[in-house]
Amino acid sequence: QVQLVESGGGLVQPGGSLRLSCAASGIIFSRYTMGWYRQPPGKQRELVGTITSGGITNYADSVKGRFAISRDNGKNTVFLQMNSLKPEDTAVYYCNAVYSVGVVLANWGQGTQVTVSS
Repeated sequence: QVQLVESGGGLVQPGGSLRLSCAASGIIFSRYTMGWYRQPPGKQRELVGTITSGGITNYADSVKGRFAISRDNGKNTVFLQMNSLKPEDTAVYYCNAVYSVGVVLANWGQGTQVTVSS
């Protein structure tokens, strides 16, 4: 079983910050590119960004310069630091291991809700 458990979401005002965590088990974590995804209400899930096993990151244009992904292989955890949050960032945020381009390794979990509102 591959298990990915997201945490750290909550309600924040525009301009605020949140740090999400994703704890992984059931995989050799350090071998995998990890991705953060989000799904706004009524919308499709979209890729937020990725971090390779070597620490190289890539981000969607919508979050570039505001979000940062990092990982701690010793803790089997990937993080998403979100700064300068906007209402359009409101979504359920998910993590997953990336098997290949467009293909994830695990089933989607519950995610963690991020709500940006004044």
